[in-house]
Amino acid sequence: MSIKNILLPTLVAGASFGLAACSPPSSQAQSPPQASAGAQTQAFPQFEVDATWPQPYPNQWKIGGVTGLAVDAEDNVWVYNRPNDLTSLELQAERDPPTADCCRRPPSMILIAGHDGPDYKDGEVIAYFDAPQGHGMAVDAQGFLYLGQNTVRKYDRTGTMLMEVPHIPENADGTPFTMPQIPERVPGLGSAGPVAGFIARLDADIRDGAGNASEQLTTQRQLGQQGFIAKYPPTTPMIVGSIEEIRTDDAANEIYIADNSFGGRIMVFSLDTFEFKRGWGAYGHKLDEISTDPADHAYTPGGPPAKEFVGHLTFNFSNDNLVYAADRAGNRIHVTDKQGNFKQEIMMAENTRSGGSTGGVMFSNDPAQKFLYISDLTNNKVWFLDRQTGEVLGTLGQMGENAGSFFGLHMEATDSMGNLYTGEVFYGERVQRFRPTQ
Repeated sequence: MSIKNILLPTLVAGASFGLAACSPPSSQAQSPPQASAGAQTQAFPQFEVDATWPQPYPNQWKIGGVTGLAVDAEDNVWVYNRPNDLTSLELQAERDPPTADCCRRPPSMILIAGHDGPDYKDGEVIAYFDAPQGHGMAVDAQGFLYLGQNTVRKYDRTGTMLMEVPHIPENADGTPFTMPQIPERVPGLGSAGPVAGFIARLDADIRDGAGNASEQLTTQRQLGQQGFIAKYPPTTPMIVGSIEEIRTDDAANEIYIADNSFGGRIMVFSLDTFEFKRGWGAYGHKLDEISTDPADHAYTPGGPPAKEFVGHLTFNFSNDNLVYAADRAGNRIHVTDKQGNFKQEIMMAENTRSGGSTGGVMFSNDPAQKFLYISDLTNNKVWFLDRQTGEVLGTLGQMGENAGSFFGLHMEATDSMGNLYTGEVFYGERVQRFRPTQ
Protein backbone atom coordinates (compact mmCIF):
# COMPACT_ATOMS: atom_id res chain seq x y z
CA MET A 1 0.00 0.00 0.00
CA SER A 2 1.16 3.53 -0.66
CA ILE A 3 1.46 5.82 2.33
CA LYS A 4 -0.61 8.96 1.76
CA ASN A 5 -1.60 12.05 3.76
CA ILE A 6 0.45 11.31 6.82
CA LEU A 7 2.09 13.39 9.52
CA LEU A 8 5.86 13.39 9.12
CA PRO A 9 7.94 14.87 11.94
CA THR A 10 11.62 15.31 11.23
CA LEU A 11 14.11 14.11 13.82
CA VAL A 12 17.55 15.68 13.85
CA ALA A 13 20.07 13.57 15.76
CA GLY A 14 20.71 14.94 19.22
CA ALA A 15 18.15 17.73 18.89
CA SER A 16 14.50 18.35 19.57
CA PHE A 17 12.00 18.26 16.71
CA GLY A 18 8.73 19.82 15.66
CA LEU A 19 5.67 18.40 13.94
CA ALA A 20 4.67 19.28 10.41
CA ALA A 21 1.95 17.99 8.13
CA CYS A 22 3.63 16.64 5.03
CA SER A 23 2.82 15.56 1.49
CA PRO A 24 3.41 11.87 0.66
CA PRO A 25 6.95 10.51 0.96
CA SER A 26 7.22 10.59 -2.85
CA SER A 27 7.54 14.38 -2.76
CA GLN A 28 10.18 14.86 -0.11
CA ALA A 29 11.93 17.53 -2.17
CA GLN A 30 9.05 19.95 -1.47
CA SER A 31 8.76 22.00 1.70
CA PRO A 32 6.02 20.60 3.94
CA PRO A 33 3.13 22.87 4.93
CA GLN A 34 2.70 23.82 8.57
CA ALA A 35 0.79 21.47 10.84
CA SER A 36 -2.83 22.21 11.47
CA ALA A 37 -4.00 22.89 15.03
CA GLY A 38 -4.60 19.74 17.04
CA ALA A 39 -2.56 17.49 14.72
CA GLN A 40 -1.58 14.19 16.34
CA THR A 41 1.08 11.67 15.46
CA GLN A 42 2.32 8.41 16.93
CA ALA A 43 5.50 8.57 18.99
CA PHE A 44 8.51 6.90 17.44
CA PRO A 45 12.08 6.07 18.52
CA GLN A 46 14.37 9.03 19.13
CA PHE A 47 18.16 8.97 19.00
CA GLU A 48 21.16 11.20 19.44
CA VAL A 49 24.49 10.68 17.74
CA ASP A 50 27.41 9.46 19.84
CA ALA A 51 30.26 11.46 18.36
CA THR A 52 32.81 9.66 20.58
CA TRP A 53 32.30 6.32 18.80
CA PRO A 54 34.27 4.71 17.29
CA GLN A 55 37.65 5.69 18.62
CA PRO A 56 40.36 6.59 16.06
CA TYR A 57 41.42 3.59 13.99
CA PRO A 58 44.87 2.10 14.64
CA ASN A 59 47.74 1.74 12.17
CA GLN A 60 46.86 4.93 10.26
CA TRP A 61 43.85 3.19 8.71
CA LYS A 62 41.25 5.04 6.65
CA ILE A 63 38.24 2.78 5.98
CA GLY A 64 36.39 2.57 2.68
CA GLY A 65 32.68 2.35 1.98
CA VAL A 66 30.75 0.17 4.43
CA THR A 67 29.07 -2.75 2.66
CA GLY A 68 28.28 -4.91 5.68
CA LEU A 69 27.42 -4.22 9.32
CA ALA A 70 26.49 -6.71 12.02
CA VAL A 71 26.36 -6.86 15.83
CA ASP A 72 27.54 -10.09 17.44
CA ALA A 73 26.19 -11.85 20.53
CA GLU A 74 28.50 -9.78 22.74
CA ASP A 75 27.18 -6.48 21.33
CA ASN A 76 30.38 -5.75 19.42
CA VAL A 77 30.19 -4.47 15.85
CA TRP A 78 31.66 -6.08 12.74
CA VAL A 79 32.30 -3.66 9.88
CA TYR A 80 32.81 -4.98 6.32
CA ASN A 81 34.33 -2.23 4.21
CA ARG A 82 35.75 -1.70 0.72
CA PRO A 83 39.42 -0.71 0.99
CA ASN A 84 39.57 -0.46 -2.79
CA ASP A 85 37.38 2.66 -2.60
CA LEU A 86 40.36 4.62 -1.29
CA THR A 87 42.17 7.05 -3.57
CA SER A 88 45.89 7.73 -3.82
CA LEU A 89 45.34 10.92 -1.83
CA GLU A 90 44.25 8.81 1.14
CA LEU A 91 47.12 6.31 1.01
CA GLN A 92 50.22 8.50 1.12
CA ALA A 93 51.53 6.98 4.38
CA GLU A 94 52.06 3.68 2.51
CA ARG A 95 54.58 5.09 0.09
CA ASP A 96 58.31 4.50 0.40
CA PRO A 97 59.22 6.94 1.73
CA PRO A 98 55.84 8.17 3.06
CA THR A 99 54.67 11.45 1.58
CA ALA A 100 52.24 12.21 4.42
CA ASP A 101 51.22 10.89 7.82
CA CYS A 102 47.84 9.81 6.44
CA CYS A 103 46.81 7.11 5.62
CA ARG A 104 47.03 3.35 5.07
CA ARG A 105 44.77 0.70 3.59
CA PRO A 106 42.65 -1.06 6.25
CA PRO A 107 41.65 -4.71 6.38
CA SER A 108 38.20 -5.37 4.96
CA MET A 109 36.82 -6.83 8.22
CA ILE A 110 37.10 -4.83 11.45
CA LEU A 111 35.53 -5.64 14.84
CA ILE A 112 34.82 -2.58 17.03
CA ALA A 113 33.88 -2.80 20.71
CA GLY A 114 30.32 -1.74 21.43
CA HIS A 115 31.01 -1.41 25.16
CA ASP A 116 33.87 -1.59 27.66
CA GLY A 117 35.28 -5.10 27.94
CA PRO A 118 37.82 -6.94 30.09
CA ASP A 119 40.76 -5.82 27.96
CA TYR A 120 39.36 -3.16 25.62
CA LYS A 121 37.42 0.09 25.70
CA ASP A 122 34.17 1.05 24.02
CA GLY A 123 34.87 2.01 20.40
CA GLU A 124 38.29 0.34 20.14
CA VAL A 125 39.23 -2.06 17.36
CA ILE A 126 39.51 -5.49 18.99
CA ALA A 127 39.95 -7.82 16.00
CA TYR A 128 40.34 -7.69 12.23
CA PHE A 129 41.23 -9.71 9.16
CA ASP A 130 41.46 -9.16 5.43
CA ALA A 131 39.09 -10.96 3.07
CA PRO A 132 37.98 -10.33 -0.51
CA GLN A 133 35.69 -7.34 -0.31
CA GLY A 134 32.04 -7.77 -1.17
CA HIS A 135 28.53 -6.86 -0.09
CA GLY A 136 26.39 -8.01 2.82
CA MET A 137 27.37 -9.92 5.94
CA ALA A 138 25.94 -11.67 8.98
CA VAL A 139 27.25 -13.13 12.22
CA ASP A 140 25.59 -16.11 13.87
CA ALA A 141 25.03 -16.83 17.56
CA GLN A 142 28.35 -18.71 17.78
CA GLY A 143 30.32 -15.84 16.27
CA PHE A 144 30.90 -17.26 12.78
CA LEU A 145 30.81 -14.70 10.00
CA TYR A 146 29.10 -14.98 6.62
CA LEU A 147 30.45 -12.63 3.96
CA GLY A 148 28.73 -11.83 0.68
CA GLN A 149 31.20 -11.95 -2.18
CA ASN A 150 30.32 -13.68 -5.45
CA THR A 151 28.64 -16.16 -3.12
CA VAL A 152 28.38 -16.41 0.68
CA ARG A 153 31.41 -17.72 2.54
CA LYS A 154 31.63 -18.71 6.18
CA TYR A 155 34.64 -17.50 8.21
CA ASP A 156 35.81 -17.76 11.77
CA ARG A 157 36.87 -14.54 13.47
CA THR A 158 40.52 -15.11 12.54
CA GLY A 159 39.64 -14.93 8.85
CA THR A 160 39.86 -18.65 8.09
CA MET A 161 37.35 -19.53 5.36
CA LEU A 162 35.36 -22.65 6.35
CA MET A 163 32.55 -23.19 3.82
CA GLU A 164 30.83 -21.57 0.87
CA VAL A 165 27.25 -21.63 -0.40
CA PRO A 166 26.93 -23.45 -3.75
CA HIS A 167 27.14 -21.19 -6.80
CA ILE A 168 26.62 -22.04 -10.47
CA PRO A 169 29.94 -23.16 -12.02
CA GLU A 170 30.35 -20.23 -14.38
CA ASN A 171 29.81 -16.49 -14.58
CA ALA A 172 27.48 -14.78 -17.04
CA ASP A 173 30.42 -14.02 -19.33
CA GLY A 174 31.31 -17.72 -19.53
CA THR A 175 34.39 -17.54 -17.32
CA PRO A 176 34.72 -20.20 -14.60
CA PHE A 177 33.38 -19.32 -11.17
CA THR A 178 36.21 -18.85 -8.70
CA MET A 179 36.72 -17.23 -5.33
CA PRO A 180 37.60 -13.54 -5.75
CA GLN A 181 41.11 -12.65 -4.73
CA ILE A 182 42.52 -9.71 -2.85
CA PRO A 183 44.11 -7.88 -5.78
CA GLU A 184 47.77 -7.10 -5.84
CA ARG A 185 48.32 -3.40 -5.45
CA VAL A 186 51.02 -0.78 -5.45
CA PRO A 187 51.31 0.72 -1.94
CA GLY A 188 50.02 4.27 -2.00
CA LEU A 189 48.17 3.84 -5.29
CA GLY A 190 44.40 4.01 -4.94
CA SER A 191 41.33 3.86 -7.16
CA ALA A 192 39.21 6.48 -8.90
CA GLY A 193 37.20 6.75 -5.71
CA PRO A 194 33.92 5.53 -4.23
CA VAL A 195 31.49 7.39 -6.50
CA ALA A 196 33.13 7.17 -9.92
CA GLY A 197 31.01 4.35 -11.30
CA PHE A 198 27.81 5.45 -9.60
CA ILE A 199 28.15 9.03 -10.86
CA ALA A 200 28.55 7.75 -14.42
CA ARG A 201 25.32 5.78 -14.11
CA LEU A 202 23.55 8.72 -12.50
CA ASP A 203 24.64 10.99 -15.37
CA ALA A 204 23.27 8.45 -17.84
CA ASP A 205 19.99 8.43 -15.94
CA ILE A 206 19.75 12.22 -16.20
CA ARG A 207 20.43 12.11 -19.94
CA ASP A 208 17.99 9.38 -20.90
CA GLY A 209 15.41 9.59 -18.11
CA ALA A 210 15.56 5.82 -17.60
CA GLY A 211 14.64 5.92 -13.92
CA ASN A 212 16.79 3.87 -11.54
CA ALA A 213 19.76 3.69 -13.89
CA SER A 214 22.07 1.91 -11.47
CA GLU A 215 20.35 -1.27 -10.24
CA GLN A 216 17.49 -1.24 -12.75
CA LEU A 217 19.79 -1.16 -15.78
CA THR A 218 21.92 -3.91 -14.23
CA THR A 219 18.82 -6.10 -13.95
CA GLN A 220 17.72 -5.29 -17.49
CA ARG A 221 21.17 -6.20 -18.80
CA GLN A 222 21.07 -9.53 -16.94
CA LEU A 223 17.64 -10.34 -18.33
CA GLY A 224 18.90 -9.68 -21.84
CA GLN A 225 21.33 -12.61 -21.58
CA GLN A 226 18.80 -15.12 -22.86
CA GLY A 227 21.21 -18.01 -23.39
CA PHE A 228 22.55 -17.70 -19.87
CA ILE A 229 19.04 -17.46 -18.37
CA ALA A 230 17.92 -20.54 -20.30
CA LYS A 231 20.82 -22.44 -18.76
CA TYR A 232 20.32 -20.99 -15.26
CA PRO A 233 16.65 -20.01 -14.85
CA PRO A 234 15.10 -18.53 -11.68
CA THR A 235 14.53 -22.06 -10.34
CA THR A 236 18.29 -22.65 -10.11
CA PRO A 237 18.82 -23.83 -6.49
CA MET A 238 22.23 -22.20 -6.24
CA ILE A 239 23.48 -18.63 -6.15
CA VAL A 240 23.39 -16.91 -9.54
CA GLY A 241 25.30 -13.64 -9.73
CA SER A 242 26.48 -12.08 -6.48
CA ILE A 243 25.11 -11.21 -3.05
CA GLU A 244 23.07 -8.32 -1.68
CA GLU A 245 21.99 -9.46 1.83
CA ILE A 246 22.53 -12.24 4.37
CA ARG A 247 20.67 -13.13 7.61
CA THR A 248 20.98 -16.19 9.82
CA ASP A 249 18.00 -17.79 11.55
CA ASP A 250 19.91 -19.77 14.17
CA ALA A 251 16.84 -21.20 15.89
CA ALA A 252 15.63 -22.72 12.62
CA ASN A 253 19.15 -23.66 11.46
CA GLU A 254 18.66 -21.61 8.28
CA ILE A 255 20.50 -18.88 6.41
CA TYR A 256 18.62 -16.44 4.18
CA ILE A 257 20.44 -14.92 1.22
CA ALA A 258 19.42 -12.42 -1.46
CA ASP A 259 21.37 -12.82 -4.68
CA ASN A 260 21.12 -10.17 -7.37
CA SER A 261 19.82 -12.34 -10.20
CA PHE A 262 16.41 -11.67 -11.82
CA GLY A 263 16.08 -8.42 -9.89
CA GLY A 264 16.74 -10.31 -6.67
CA ARG A 265 15.66 -13.61 -5.11
CA ILE A 266 15.36 -14.58 -1.46
CA MET A 267 17.02 -17.97 -1.11
CA VAL A 268 16.97 -20.11 2.05
CA PHE A 269 19.66 -22.70 2.80
CA SER A 270 20.51 -24.95 5.72
CA LEU A 271 22.85 -23.08 8.06
CA ASP A 272 25.07 -26.07 8.79
CA THR A 273 25.22 -27.78 5.38
CA PHE A 274 24.31 -24.94 2.95
CA GLU A 275 21.78 -27.25 1.29
CA PHE A 276 19.12 -25.31 -0.64
CA LYS A 277 15.62 -25.39 0.90
CA ARG A 278 13.31 -22.79 -0.74
CA GLY A 279 13.14 -19.37 -2.34
CA TRP A 280 10.84 -16.70 -3.76
CA GLY A 281 10.64 -13.37 -5.56
CA ALA A 282 8.34 -10.35 -5.62
CA TYR A 283 4.80 -10.78 -4.26
CA GLY A 284 5.90 -14.18 -2.96
CA HIS A 285 6.29 -15.60 -6.46
CA LYS A 286 7.71 -19.09 -6.28
CA LEU A 287 10.99 -19.50 -8.13
CA ASP A 288 9.24 -21.08 -11.12
CA GLU A 289 6.84 -18.11 -11.23
CA ILE A 290 9.50 -15.38 -11.47
CA SER A 291 9.22 -13.68 -14.85
CA THR A 292 12.31 -13.17 -16.99
CA ASP A 293 10.55 -10.57 -19.16
CA PRO A 294 12.48 -7.31 -18.71
CA ALA A 295 9.22 -5.36 -18.83
CA ASP A 296 8.06 -7.03 -15.61
CA HIS A 297 11.17 -5.73 -13.81
CA ALA A 298 10.87 -2.17 -15.14
CA TYR A 299 9.84 0.66 -12.84
CA THR A 300 9.31 4.34 -13.49
CA PRO A 301 9.65 6.30 -10.23
CA GLY A 302 6.27 7.63 -9.23
CA GLY A 303 4.54 5.10 -11.47
CA PRO A 304 2.86 1.78 -10.66
CA PRO A 305 4.94 -0.86 -8.85
CA ALA A 306 6.88 -3.32 -10.97
CA LYS A 307 5.51 -6.85 -11.26
CA GLU A 308 8.86 -8.29 -10.20
CA PHE A 309 11.77 -7.03 -8.12
CA VAL A 310 13.71 -4.25 -9.82
CA GLY A 311 17.12 -4.45 -8.15
CA HIS A 312 19.28 -4.36 -5.01
CA LEU A 313 17.17 -6.55 -2.75
CA THR A 314 17.84 -6.50 1.00
CA PHE A 315 15.73 -7.94 3.82
CA ASN A 316 15.36 -8.84 7.46
CA PHE A 317 12.93 -11.01 9.43
CA SER A 318 10.99 -10.13 12.54
CA ASN A 319 10.37 -12.03 15.79
CA ASP A 320 6.91 -12.97 14.54
CA ASN A 321 8.37 -14.73 11.49
CA LEU A 322 7.70 -12.11 8.83
CA VAL A 323 10.27 -11.27 6.15
CA TYR A 324 10.61 -7.61 5.14
CA ALA A 325 12.27 -7.40 1.71
CA ALA A 326 13.37 -3.96 0.52
CA ASP A 327 13.48 -3.62 -3.28
CA ARG A 328 15.64 -0.51 -3.28
CA ALA A 329 15.38 0.30 -6.98
CA GLY A 330 11.62 -0.29 -6.75
CA ASN A 331 11.10 2.12 -3.80
CA ARG A 332 9.15 -0.46 -1.82
CA ILE A 333 9.09 -3.10 0.89
CA HIS A 334 7.43 -6.50 0.45
CA VAL A 335 6.30 -8.43 3.51
CA THR A 336 5.96 -12.22 3.41
CA ASP A 337 6.08 -15.02 5.92
CA LYS A 338 9.13 -17.28 6.06
CA GLN A 339 7.61 -19.58 3.44
CA GLY A 340 7.28 -16.67 1.01
CA ASN A 341 3.52 -16.11 1.29
CA PHE A 342 2.85 -12.46 0.43
CA LYS A 343 1.28 -10.21 3.08
CA GLN A 344 1.82 -6.51 2.33
CA GLU A 345 3.50 -3.96 0.05
CA ILE A 346 4.72 -0.59 1.34
CA MET A 347 5.73 2.08 -1.18
CA MET A 348 8.21 4.72 0.01
CA ALA A 349 9.50 8.00 -1.46
CA GLU A 350 8.20 6.84 -4.81
CA ASN A 351 9.75 9.59 -6.95
CA THR A 352 13.28 8.67 -5.85
CA ARG A 353 15.34 7.82 -8.91
CA SER A 354 18.87 6.37 -9.18
CA GLY A 355 19.81 4.66 -5.94
CA GLY A 356 16.26 4.12 -4.72
CA SER A 357 14.80 4.83 -1.27
CA THR A 358 14.43 1.48 0.52
CA GLY A 359 17.77 0.09 1.68
CA GLY A 360 18.46 -1.81 4.88
CA VAL A 361 15.70 -3.05 7.19
CA MET A 362 16.00 -3.15 10.98
CA PHE A 363 13.51 -3.28 13.86
CA SER A 364 13.10 -1.52 17.18
CA ASN A 365 14.24 -3.69 20.08
CA ASP A 366 10.95 -3.75 22.03
CA PRO A 367 9.45 -7.26 22.25
CA ALA A 368 6.80 -6.49 19.62
CA GLN A 369 9.32 -4.79 17.31
CA LYS A 370 6.75 -2.07 16.82
CA PHE A 371 8.86 0.06 14.46
CA LEU A 372 10.72 -0.49 11.22
CA TYR A 373 13.97 1.36 10.56
CA ILE A 374 14.61 1.78 6.82
CA SER A 375 17.96 3.18 5.67
CA ASP A 376 17.79 5.37 2.55
CA LEU A 377 20.94 5.66 0.42
CA THR A 378 19.65 8.42 -1.83
CA ASN A 379 17.69 10.65 0.54
CA ASN A 380 20.28 10.02 3.29
CA LYS A 381 18.00 9.39 6.24
CA VAL A 382 16.59 6.59 8.34
CA TRP A 383 12.82 6.29 8.00
CA PHE A 384 10.80 5.18 11.04
CA LEU A 385 7.64 3.24 10.12
CA ASP A 386 4.84 1.68 12.10
CA ARG A 387 5.48 -1.99 11.40
CA GLN A 388 1.81 -2.97 11.33
CA THR A 389 0.47 -0.24 9.08
CA GLY A 390 3.54 0.86 7.13
CA GLU A 391 2.87 4.46 8.11
CA VAL A 392 5.93 6.72 8.09
CA LEU A 393 6.26 8.37 11.50
CA GLY A 394 9.53 10.29 11.24
CA THR A 395 13.10 10.37 10.05
CA LEU A 396 16.65 10.59 11.36
CA GLY A 397 19.42 12.53 9.65
CA GLN A 398 19.98 14.39 6.42
CA MET A 399 22.68 14.60 3.78
CA GLY A 400 25.89 16.02 5.20
CA GLU A 401 29.26 15.18 6.68
CA ASN A 402 28.76 16.27 10.29
CA ALA A 403 28.14 13.74 13.04
CA GLY A 404 24.52 12.59 12.77
CA SER A 405 24.28 13.32 9.04
CA PHE A 406 24.89 10.88 6.19
CA PHE A 407 26.61 10.85 2.80
CA GLY A 408 25.70 7.50 1.30
CA LEU A 409 23.72 5.83 4.11
CA HIS A 410 24.03 2.16 3.23
CA MET A 411 23.99 -0.24 6.18
CA GLU A 412 22.38 -0.33 9.62
CA ALA A 413 22.37 -2.61 12.65
CA THR A 414 21.04 -2.55 16.20
CA ASP A 415 22.26 -4.06 19.47
CA SER A 416 20.55 -5.41 22.60
CA MET A 417 20.62 -1.98 24.25
CA GLY A 418 18.70 -0.34 21.41
CA ASN A 419 21.69 1.48 19.91
CA LEU A 420 21.49 2.07 16.17
CA TYR A 421 24.66 1.69 14.08
CA THR A 422 24.95 3.03 10.53
CA GLY A 423 27.51 2.54 7.76
CA GLU A 424 28.08 4.81 4.77
CA VAL A 425 29.46 4.46 1.24
CA PHE A 426 30.13 7.26 -1.30
CA TYR A 427 32.04 10.03 0.48
CA GLY A 428 30.68 9.06 3.92
CA GLU A 429 32.91 5.98 4.39
CA ARG A 430 32.32 5.66 8.12
CA VAL A 431 30.29 4.00 10.86
CA GLN A 432 28.29 5.95 13.43
CA ARG A 433 26.43 5.06 16.61
CA PHE A 434 23.14 6.59 17.72
CA ARG A 435 21.93 6.14 21.29
CA PRO A 436 18.22 6.01 22.16
CA THR A 437 17.07 9.03 24.16
CA GLN A 438 13.91 7.54 25.60
